[in-house]
Amino acid sequence: MSHKTLFAPRALLPDGWAQDVLIEMTDDGDIAAVATNAKPTGAPHAAGPVIPGMPNLHSHAFQRAMAGLTEQAGQRGTPAAEDSFWTWRSLMYDFVGRLTPAAVEAIAAQLYVEMLKAGYTSVAEFHYLHHDSDGRPYGNLAEMSLRVLAAAKASGIGITHLPVLYNSGGFGGKAAGTGQRRFLNDPARFLRLIEDLRADRRGDPQVRIGIAPHSLRAVTPETLAEVVAGLGAMDANAPIHVHIAEQTKEVEDCLAWSRQRPVEWLLGHQPVDERWCLIHATHMNAEEIKELAGCGAVAGLCPTTEANLGDGFFPAVDYLAHGGSFGIGSDSHISVSPIEELRWLEYGQRLVTRRRNRLGSPADGHTGAALYRGALAGGRRALGRDIGRIAPGARADLLVLDVNSASLIGKSDDTMLDAMIFAGNGNPVRDVMVGGRLVIREGHHDGETQTLERFRGTLKTLLG
Repeated sequence: MSHKTLFAPRALLPDGWAQDVLIEMTDDGDIAAVATNAKPTGAPHAAGPVIPGMPNLHSHAFQRAMAGLTEQAGQRGTPAAEDSFWTWRSLMYDFVGRLTPAAVEAIAAQLYVEMLKAGYTSVAEFHYLHHDSDGRPYGNLAEMSLRVLAAAKASGIGITHLPVLYNSGGFGGKAAGTGQRRFLNDPARFLRLIEDLRADRRGDPQVRIGIAPHSLRAVTPETLAEVVAGLGAMDANAPIHVHIAEQTKEVEDCLAWSRQRPVEWLLGHQPVDERWCLIHATHMNAEEIKELAGCGAVAGLCPTTEANLGDGFFPAVDYLAHGGSFGIGSDSHISVSPIEELRWLEYGQRLVTRRRNRLGSPADGHTGAALYRGALAGGRRALGRDIGRIAPGARADLLVLDVNSASLIGKSDDTMLDAMIFAGNGNPVRDVMVGGRLVIREGHHDGETQTLERFRGTLKTLLG
């Protein structure tokens, strides 16, 4: 098999920074070999330092089109003082009712181009919009999922697709409301959807299929157990993601239903391990923090969305002190920037504790570098793909940083990563490679103009 090569003057490898790095890639997009202190041997030269691309572990793609439309207090007649996550959710349900398969594909394509430009090279799509506006399945049960996968392929981003199981409107199997009818499946139909998608994308190195039980309020213990077992029979290592403990009301409702808190209940009733990613997990007590950190699961953190929705602050200092793993996601896409997610993860802890540099490396103290490395490792595990590292066998998902970016001038290695996250609002990503293919060149995507025009037309129709 022939190999492509890239020569980097500096590159971030799993064991640290190295100079004169020659990266060999297979035609399929894997890294075949990495040599340090190497000669260029005619290989193309990266125009700046090379670092692994960031995995985005939590995305609801369609919500990109409604970003900015819910920032008015008192919408739908709700008193401004009572505006919350739950009123936002009602507005989101209204928006969902208007979406067609073509609209979802156009929105996702625009979002994924934006992600690539920002330095996300892979995404976990937590996909719960399955059926038509009346709740009837399309002729192809996987219609909406296939539209999202088509958008990912067109943009070039890697994807872990996570169809969502949603069959209840509240804890204890409460009936779903009309706003949720497009999401609903029973376990048998849901597992058939997973089988169809796995067959359709078998052998594609850019795609992984997992599942996402939406939340403990949206599934019963029985349906959760059935789909987890069904997935395990197909792929024992497939990713499983779930929303959990995002809101205090969710914790209170779970206590009323089960006499246990959400994270406590899940850890006690499912074999939660490295396959699992618990999205948000914002509200945990000390015992839950310790147990989640020790079980191998990843905490999926989305600080900009969590701030936008008024969720609260994840207890990151205590969680990391217990050795917990984390990754980041852009969730509702009111921001599509890994830098902003990591910055606000740290800033949230500073605001809570009134101290600085709360999540830095115990070894050398570099906060930005520790955050970036931690999110790479957690994202790799959460997406169930060998990404987020420059090493043989991993996908060649690479970022070339712009040495002329004002925030990076005069900085190198871990200090450069610190500056990238904490020293400016400009985008320092110059070039992006996914699976060995250059998809962003000098800040631009080949299809960005056409993708934006389709997005513009879609919004014109949706918003009237």
